Amino acid sequence: MQHDLKIKGYTVAQFPNAPLLVAILAVILGLFASDGSTLFDLARAVFFLGLGIWAYLELAEGVNRFRRFLGLAGLAYVILSLASQLG
Repeated sequence: MQHDLKIKGYTVAQFPNAPLLVAILAVILGLFASDGSTLFDLARAVFFLGLGIWAYLELAEGVNRFRRFLGLAGLAYVILSLASQLG
């Protein structure tokens, strides 16, 4: 049984899938680590990986345009965030 949040029959939210749950758990783990520590860096890497996978899946297979747009926005966030770390 799936519980979606719908507005006028349009799905706007769903229970998080596995990659998004991993990203959320990584953020929580990162809150308990000191900035710059190995644990913090690992949590950050896992967050970006999980969020990137979730965003790709939403962009490619989202149930509607809104969900695909969320995937595009999530993927843009991951790419821009990682690019800013390189420069």
